[in-house]
Amino acid sequence: MGFFDAMYEGTPPWDIGRPQREFVRLEAAGELKGSVLDIGCGTGENALFLAGRGHEVWGIDFAPTAIEKAKAKAKQRGLKATFRVADALQLQKLGRTFDAVIDSGLFHTFDDGDRSRFPRSLASVLPPGGRYLMMCFSEREPGDWGPRRVTQAEIRETFTKGWEIESIRPSKFEAIVEGGGAEAWLARIARR
Repeated sequence: MGFFDAMYEGTPPWDIGRPQREFVRLEAAGELKGSVLDIGCGTGENALFLAGRGHEVWGIDFAPTAIEKAKAKAKQRGLKATFRVADALQLQKLGRTFDAVIDSGLFHTFDDGDRSRFPRSLASVLPPGGRYLMMCFSEREPGDWGPRRVTQAEIRETFTKGWEIESIRPSKFEAIVEGGGAEAWLARIARR
């Protein structure tokens, strides 16, 4: 928690002050319906965008400073969203389910052990038929700066029993870095 919370004392490169274009597109295309949980929500831009579009939205993050900033933004913008400090590996503690879960940059922060535990946690908040829409750093990103790169094979290996991978396609994270972002995978994964 310390590293990420410290990053939110300033403006981390992934905090672009607006939602990621991919999540705007997904909402416009009707891919996000009903209630949405934004895991690793940071300062809440994706969650607040969805709240503004009429969704019931919760955002969780492990970094208390990020959650405080998200709550302040919601109040300032007059938007209703629930923000909580919570662990994505213990989602059952939220005590409810959602129609969809979005993830903009959390999955690639998990080590191998946490990644193998994550689907069980995710299943506790996503009923059968619910969708997990995830953007993660891709091995297609050159160099070695930034977070761990994830391959399509690693995504597929993580979501096997009880899940259906509907699609994985190349995408791009928008960020405040040279070049404006980084190579990513956008995955649509349904709970069976």
